[in-house]
Amino acid sequence: PQLARTVRRCLQGGTGPGRGPQPLLLEFAPGPGILTQSLLDAGFRVVALESDSDFLTDLQSLENSLDGQLKVIHGDFFRMDPLAKGALKPPAVSSDKLFETMGVGVVPWRADVPLKIFGIVPQQLERNRLWRLLFAMYECSSIYRYGRVELNLFISEKEYTVLTAKPGKSKIYQALTVLAQLGYEIELLHKEPWSSFATNLKNGGLAIPKAGRLPNDHFCLVRLTPQQNLFTGGLKPSNASTFIFMVKQSFAKPKSKLTDRLNSWSLDNSDTLLKALEISKNAAMCNLYPEDYKRLFEALQNSDLFAETFFHDEVLASTRTMN
Repeated sequence: PQLARTVRRCLQGGTGPGRGPQPLLLEFAPGPGILTQSLLDAGFRVVALESDSDFLTDLQSLENSLDGQLKVIHGDFFRMDPLAKGALKPPAVSSDKLFETMGVGVVPWRADVPLKIFGIVPQQLERNRLWRLLFAMYECSSIYRYGRVELNLFISEKEYTVLTAKPGKSKIYQALTVLAQLGYEIELLHKEPWSSFATNLKNGGLAIPKAGRLPNDHFCLVRLTPQQNLFTGGLKPSNASTFIFMVKQSFAKPKSKLTDRLNSWSLDNSDTLLKALEISKNAAMCNLYPEDYKRLFEALQNSDLFAETFFHDEVLASTRTMN
C-alpha cells in the first residue's frame, strides 16, 4: 500500500478527482492490479496492457465494475510492433491499433507529451528492452510515431546508474548512457528496496539480479521524457540508426583515442574537424560528453570524406538484432 501511494503521488502531479478531465495512462504488466487500483483512485483513466492470462480475469472484473475508467487489453508491451509479417496474435500487439483504441492521435515532436506510460521492466533481458525503446525513440517508430511519449519505468538501480553515468567512468559510461542522456530527460522519481517486490521466480516474481561492480539495492522509478530539441541540426529519424551505430562502435574500445576512431572511419582531416569542434585530439571515447557525440555526428554528416556507407550493412544488422 505504501508503494502504491508513492507511485500515485509521483505520477499524479496536479491531476486528481475533481481537478478537470481524467488524464490517460497506459500501464503495462499490471499483474494483480494493486498499483492499477491506486492509479484509478488518483483519477487516472487507465488502459492496462497485460500479457499473463492468469491476471486477465480479475482485471476484467475490475474493468466491468467501473464506468469506463479502466480498459483491459491482452497484450505485451515489449512485443509491440514485431517485425513478423501478417496478423498479430496476442500477446503481440500493434501500436496503431492500441493508440486508436485509446483515442490518442499523432502530434508533432515538439508538442506536449501525448501519453504517459507506466510499468515495471522485467529483469530478464532488461538491457535489451531499454535498447529497443531507444531505437524506437530515435527512429520515431512504434509508440514514438505519436510524439514524445513519456515513460515512467521501474528499472534496476544498476541500469539507472548506467543511464546517468558521467564521462570518464569507463566501466559505467557506455553507448547506452550517451544515447539515453541525449534522447531523454531522465528524472529519478523514487527508489524502492527490492524487498518490496516479489523475488521468487517460481511464483512469477522478480529475482534480484547480481550487482557486480554497480549498486543494485533498489528498484528505481525513473521518468524518461524525450527531449524536444533532439532532432535539431543534422540528426534526424532517417539517419538516427547510423548515429546509434556510430556511438556503439565508439564504445567498442572506450579508452581508445578519438583520432584513431576517426581514422578508422576513413576521415583524413580529423585534426581540422576536431579543432573546429573544440575537442582535444587526444580525448578518449569515454571522455566525450553526449553532446560531443551529437556535434561530431552532425559535422561528419557534412564531410565529403566521411564514408557513411561503411556503416550501412552493420547498421541494418544491429537494428534487426534489437527488434
